[in-house]
Amino acid sequence: MKTGFDFARWFKGRKVQRFLVIFTFMAVPLLLLFVFTYLPFGEMVNFSFYNMRYTGTRTWVGLQNYIDVFRRDDCFGALKLSFYYMAGAVVQLMLALYFATLLSFRVRGGSFFKGAIFFPYLINGIAIGFIFKFFYTRGFVLDTVLGWCGFELDQLPFWLRDTNINNISLVATSVWRYMGQNMVLFIGAIMSVDGELYEASRLDGANRFQQFIHIILPNIRTIVMLNLILSITGSLSAFEPAYVITSGANGTATYFVLMDELAHVTQKVGLASAMAVVLLGMILLATLLQKLFFKYVFRSAEDEDKGAGARRERRLARYARRHKTGKGELRP
Repeated sequence: MKTGFDFARWFKGRKVQRFLVIFTFMAVPLLLLFVFTYLPFGEMVNFSFYNMRYTGTRTWVGLQNYIDVFRRDDCFGALKLSFYYMAGAVVQLMLALYFATLLSFRVRGGSFFKGAIFFPYLINGIAIGFIFKFFYTRGFVLDTVLGWCGFELDQLPFWLRDTNINNISLVATSVWRYMGQNMVLFIGAIMSVDGELYEASRLDGANRFQQFIHIILPNIRTIVMLNLILSITGSLSAFEPAYVITSGANGTATYFVLMDELAHVTQKVGLASAMAVVLLGMILLATLLQKLFFKYVFRSAEDEDKGAGARRERRLARYARRHKTGKGELRP
């Protein structure tokens, strides 16, 4: 009679075989993720502490690159420029939610308008950049259309050269391109809302605006938060409009455009790496603030009812404990 541990039987066991299958399928993706994502990210963080080029010697500078990100006028100006794109992201979400609410109900030609609004998202970003480069050029499409409306050419600004309006023009390009994507996500969320809620609200005399505030908005809160996070983080990473349309001239260089110039033109790799790490921190901070906002400020009526019910139960429990007699009965 054999005694001891039977390795062959243990190895062929159901739990071991299941673990090996799971590990085998996960090993290759995790290895690729580590090699092409986490390892380069770690190297980038390491580069951010050096004054270096792609080739040649490195000089340890510690946190000096991070200090320069906020001290240099070009870097800090690019950071401030991100607020233009953040504001554009909020406008974009508001427009997308407005059109999604309209087109979620029966509207004549609704399918055509959905496709027309979503179509810009399908166009390549470089192509959109060239389209709007000619659209904003002096005397071209936009100026011609405004001329038909009665404006004189001399009264119109230089849309891409005037520093008071050129960044707004570029932000409008991003709003036009990405609004359709957000609209489609909102439509999908709105269509999943139970139709009986609309019928009950109509019986109570609610109009469309009241339905939007009390039914649609609370039920699509998760999608609103997701779109807001994606839009804000995307605005911090804006690159194509400024790079293609203006090449970052006249104060339009976004954070990514400046980072690209520092890394690939002047080869200040350490400073560009520090800028990338700072951008990651800003994105994480923006995501955290948005989650806190939606958790504590933008609560649905259902959450409030649950909270009120829980507080009522706790008060009743405290009342019962205070007025309980020695025999376990409530005093009158």
